[in-house]
Amino acid sequence: MALINRSDKTASGAMRAVARKRERYTHDVKAGRHTITADEPESAGGQDLGPSPQELLAAALAACTAVTMEMYAERKGWNVDGLEVDCRYSPAERGCPTRFEMIMRMPAHLSEEQVERLQVIAAKCPVHRTLEGEVAFDERVELT
Repeated sequence: MALINRSDKTASGAMRAVARKRERYTHDVKAGRHTITADEPESAGGQDLGPSPQELLAAALAACTAVTMEMYAERKGWNVDGLEVDCRYSPAERGCPTRFEMIMRMPAHLSEEQVERLQVIAAKCPVHRTLEGEVAFDERVELT
């Protein structure tokens, strides 16, 4: 899993990220013009040189939610300086769903109506919609 930059779209409009092994459990993930290091924590045998793939998933949701709310607020002329989204993620275990806990910290000067509207908009961010929707995988192997 990698954070995906919208500027790196394939011909069909799909976004793309490529993970290339650097060393044990450490991968350089290329997304658009950006490179992100993904690694496992030392407790899992990695070197902790970057966020784990699971942390990147939580980061993608937090960032997408924050940006979506900021874009909406900007269109409305609302000041959301200090906006923060704290996303905690518990991977699924047998018989239990994947759990995301999101805390949206908004500036105290916003009205109750603005806060409610931003909360509704937050759930419409593309990553949130992807995670709660049906997902299909098209996988193949290419020998190099």
